[in-house]
Amino acid sequence: MTKVLYAEFTATPGNADRVAELLAGLARDVRAEEGNLIFDAHRLSEDRDKFFVYEVYRDDDAFETHIAAPYGAVFNAALNELIVEDHSVLTFLDPVE
Repeated sequence: MTKVLYAEFTATPGNADRVAELLAGLARDVRAEEGNLIFDAHRLSEDRDKFFVYEVYRDDDAFETHIAAPYGAVFNAALNELIVEDHSVLTFLDPVE
C-alpha cells in the first residue's frame, strides 16, 4: 500500500525565498528516489510564507528509505532555523475505500 502524507510549514519573516530554494533542492533529490511516486511542493497563493508538500511513496519501505536519506537530515536542520514551527508538520493520509 502506498504511503501518502503532506507537510506544512511557515517561513519566518524574510526567509520565504530561502525556504523555497531549500525545498526545490530537496524536491530534486526526493524525486530521484526509486520509491518516490510524487513529491509536489507548493507555496500558498494567499500567503507566500506558507508551504505545502504532497508526498506519495510506493510503500512503507520506500518511505523509511526516504526518511533515512542523508540529504533529508541536512534539509530539516536548515529548515528548522527558518520556520515558525519547531519542525515541519506532517499529516499522514489513508485512502477512502
